[in-house]
Amino acid sequence: MSNRLNTTPNDLRAFWMPFTANRQFKKEPRLFVSAKDMYYQTHDGRQVLDGTAGLWCVNAGHCRPKITEAIREQAGELDYAPAFQLGHPKAFELANRLVDIAPDGMDHVLYTNSGSESVETALKVALAYHRVKGNGSRFRLIGRERGYHGVNFGGISVGGIVSNRKMFGTLLTGVDHMPHTHQPGKNAFTRGQPEHGGDLASELERIVTLHDASTIAAVIVEPIAGSTGVLIPPKGYLQKLRELCTKHGILLIFDEVITGFGRLGAPFAAQYYDVKPDMITTAKGLTNGVIPMGAVFVTGEIHDAFMSGPEHMIEFFHGYTYSGNPIASAAALATLDTYKEEGLLTRAAELSNYWADALHSLKDCPNVIDIRNTGLIGAIELDPIAGEPTKRAFTAFLKAYEKGLLIRTTGDIIALSPPLIIEKHHIDELFGKLREILQSNI
Repeated sequence: MSNRLNTTPNDLRAFWMPFTANRQFKKEPRLFVSAKDMYYQTHDGRQVLDGTAGLWCVNAGHCRPKITEAIREQAGELDYAPAFQLGHPKAFELANRLVDIAPDGMDHVLYTNSGSESVETALKVALAYHRVKGNGSRFRLIGRERGYHGVNFGGISVGGIVSNRKMFGTLLTGVDHMPHTHQPGKNAFTRGQPEHGGDLASELERIVTLHDASTIAAVIVEPIAGSTGVLIPPKGYLQKLRELCTKHGILLIFDEVITGFGRLGAPFAAQYYDVKPDMITTAKGLTNGVIPMGAVFVTGEIHDAFMSGPEHMIEFFHGYTYSGNPIASAAALATLDTYKEEGLLTRAAELSNYWADALHSLKDCPNVIDIRNTGLIGAIELDPIAGEPTKRAFTAFLKAYEKGLLIRTTGDIIALSPPLIIEKHHIDELFGKLREILQSNI
């Protein structure tokens, strides 16, 4: 890690920071200036253990040589190529490599630049698919309470986090929501999948009864609801959703922007839970978070439905200026190489028990009301301070940073998702520091 330190910028006013308490931050800035493997380095010379893989994305750890070199080489060879009616070799190579690790039947890939764009793309594919199949009456999109599907209008419409929705008007019409699966009274301190709540998938039947299946295009869910605080699917829940979607001719979309690329111990949650959706949205770990890129996996059946009409005509009027960007493609290929060489797509399975033991050892800490985990994901739910929601967890976040630990908070929940290169001594360090913080009467 570099010992060269950048000084704090002398004016922080211009940057309106995303999902940030801007006024608090700019009074006490927290700046990272370099990173290597499991650690960041701050502007004041301290090391910070990355307990969140950046924002759920740096799965292979920071500044990995193969990825860095691939970006450098590609930038000097081909910096940009249009994706409309033209292409470049690496975009096709990457698509083939992605299909190779995807669930069986996921035969085609559309490129995006983020998880939000992946969700928008999948929703548009779903609507257009039914139209080209002669079922244009299927226009409804079904999400879930507490779901997070990015920040664009489609994503916040099918999403179910109220603070992400309440400021932005009526959003998309024709959207409904299934209930979330969080039942702390029945499932508190569960390791892995909860026993209770699988029957909540049957709420889709109620929505079908209300609207009629002939009006519903797709259901979108995160296999594990990450940004709302790591809600693990109850046993049988995802299987029941698949069954009902198949029964009613509804497309099932898994949002795997967080769970994709090894987070659970398999390349994708669809494989981990042995449930095959019709589409999978991805981003984050696709390029190890180094360059913005996302991808939507679709089945051959969906792709082939569009391949009709005159061959000179565009089949699907959708895409982005940077779809399959050469430098992003090179970064993604090098990321897949790194995952393969180091066995990172399955490594979470090897460490999951050690991780779970360390995480659940915090059960006796003050104000801890629930702990949940799967693979290398964990959540610690804290009892909110009366009249001051989110403050307890945010205080933990600040204290963690002071102690050299990066955690993520949402509401009064601490969420953890370290790089997949984590070792047992890092796990010990992470939860040792968390124990000190939780016992400090936050």
